[in-house]
Amino acid sequence: MTQQATPARPAPRSRLRRVLPLVITAWLVLEIWLLTVVASQLGWFAVLMLLVGGAFLGGWLIKRAGLKALSAAIEQSKQPQSEQPQTGTSMTVLAGVLLILPGFLSDALALTLLLPPTRALWRAVGRRLTKAALRSTTPVGADPFADAARLQEQLRIHRPDGKVIQGEVVEPGAGPSSGPSDTEYRPPLAG
Repeated sequence: MTQQATPARPAPRSRLRRVLPLVITAWLVLEIWLLTVVASQLGWFAVLMLLVGGAFLGGWLIKRAGLKALSAAIEQSKQPQSEQPQTGTSMTVLAGVLLILPGFLSDALALTLLLPPTRALWRAVGRRLTKAALRSTTPVGADPFADAARLQEQLRIHRPDGKVIQGEVVEPGAGPSSGPSDTEYRPPLAG
């Protein structure tokens, strides 16, 4: 009698991969239901015109955000030492894409991405999700969002010229006090 090896169990799917198809399905059902409710009140032609108007507005927003990002990139290339301005183009582009998608829920979500108070809330949620993904201990390849966040953090460490800045944090008073004290003159670092 020969023993057969048991097949290895596949890695468990992340919570996002389990929940995302259900969320998308529920979103689509709600969008269709809302379209029919609004169409019964306003008429199908009015709903069609609202959807077409939303698509044009979304395209205009994406174009405007792209031009703003291009001008910021040109300014950054002229003065590479200056701090890069925060243009908010990613939120504007996402709002434009949501406006292009047919449906009123996506349009309402797009408006929350465009208004300053709710935009700040979305930005805070995004930062919190990114920090959680960076702290994630999932192996590489198991969670695409965690992989993208780790890659972004690695790219942020590099300087624009591609050199990596190596360093070490030294707490005052932690090591031998053979160096200058905090009150003595220190010459500037030469680069």
